[in-house]
Amino acid sequence: MALVIPVILCGGSGTRLWPLSRSGFPKQFLVLSGDGSSQSLFQQAVERVNSLEKAEITLGSTLVVTNEEHRFLVLDQLRELPSIKATLLLEPVGRNTAPALSMAAFCANELANDQDPILVITPADQTIQNKEAFTNALRDCIETVQATNNSVAILGITPTAPETGYGYIQRTGDKDQNNAFKVNRFVEKPDSKTAQDYLAQGSYLWNSGMFVLRASTWLAALKDFRGDIFEASQKAWQARTEDKSASYSFIRPGKAEFEGIPSESIDYAVIEKCPGSKFPIKMVELDAGWNDLGAWDAVWQVGQQDQDGNVTSGDTLLTNSKNSLVHASSRLVSAVGVENLVIVETADAVLVANRSNSQDVKNIVTQLEAQKREEKNLHRKVARPWGWYDSVDEGERFKVKRIQVKPGASLSLQMHHHRAEHWIVVKGVAEITNGDQVITLKENQSTYIPQGQTHRLANRGTEPLEIIEVQSGSYLGEDDIVRFEDTYGRN
Repeated sequence: MALVIPVILCGGSGTRLWPLSRSGFPKQFLVLSGDGSSQSLFQQAVERVNSLEKAEITLGSTLVVTNEEHRFLVLDQLRELPSIKATLLLEPVGRNTAPALSMAAFCANELANDQDPILVITPADQTIQNKEAFTNALRDCIETVQATNNSVAILGITPTAPETGYGYIQRTGDKDQNNAFKVNRFVEKPDSKTAQDYLAQGSYLWNSGMFVLRASTWLAALKDFRGDIFEASQKAWQARTEDKSASYSFIRPGKAEFEGIPSESIDYAVIEKCPGSKFPIKMVELDAGWNDLGAWDAVWQVGQQDQDGNVTSGDTLLTNSKNSLVHASSRLVSAVGVENLVIVETADAVLVANRSNSQDVKNIVTQLEAQKREEKNLHRKVARPWGWYDSVDEGERFKVKRIQVKPGASLSLQMHHHRAEHWIVVKGVAEITNGDQVITLKENQSTYIPQGQTHRLANRGTEPLEIIEVQSGSYLGEDDIVRFEDTYGRN
């Protein structure tokens, strides 16, 4: 009986899918697969790896490694998968995937009472069309790891084109009884001619970033190949803290210790060093409609194309247009006589790009960052642990927001130095702390929060609460918040 623990690597910001994907709401939390599914890429990844269980496999609690800032997005989406038990490992800063997997390996050992579980590691932002083929390939990987000590099994994707955006795995020899090939070497993203050669040879497959090994194998290989990362990761794990609820656990490695870990990927730190080492690595081929949705052109490829090759989403109208992707989020988007374009509309930004240049969207994000523009990080509608707010209008010395608070949730007890606020209830019942007073407001009732006044908005009911907030003052930035009490542990 194999104890298998799924590990979901849920970091990354998906900059090539801006403006839909932003650092505050990255692509893994979006519905992008194009197969009609209402699930996000993250939810699909969780469900895929939790389909492995059978007579010879026992599944442990899923480990999700994510950014501290995304913990409530993860929780909200996990709540829609009630059969999944999960533990969240929260990174205080990004240190790439090798430290992330190290935290998961330490955690898995502890959860498994040192039974040395098998880890199934997958990114959170990929799409798979043939789930049965995926499950069978992962089971082959598990059997491969069980058969040989200190071994690693990786999924190699059957290439369909001379892709220059992926790393490649070169296999050698014939496949064994577990459908696994020996891995000869890993190669970096090739140029176009080299990619053509790889495709013609037939022995090169795309590196999926999905693999299987025992927790002890990862830690031993990391200690051998990158002892500095191992030691720093171990210190961060030993300094961890934990918050538990009835359904989920938050584990936070030591912040200062984690910040001291060298930043490195799983591939560079360990996996690419395994061929020919004491950590034998094999590859199971996966032909299952895989795509990592690394750019808008990939989203077009997996989307449902009409007779003219167009993929549309939202309120769109097209005429005399071909092979284009048009995504409308908040209004009608029309296109006339265009070809091979990407058009993505959100409430506060519009992207127009040639499909063949969709990888270069990251350059726009770089410019937004250099200009310190908020459109890089947040949408106009911003998710919060208590609900969301939508900044519907603003001008000199005023801003208008629509705010929704979940049943049983509340904002922090807070005050603002530079602004006053008017609150109007449009749906539900609000409990409002305004200085020393606590009042209840129903639909069409309102109140005024003076500048500098301590206040809180709460929904004690069972239905969502919605209010309109009108801010006025000399400075209306989101950083003008002084929190005194907060249910969600924010400063």
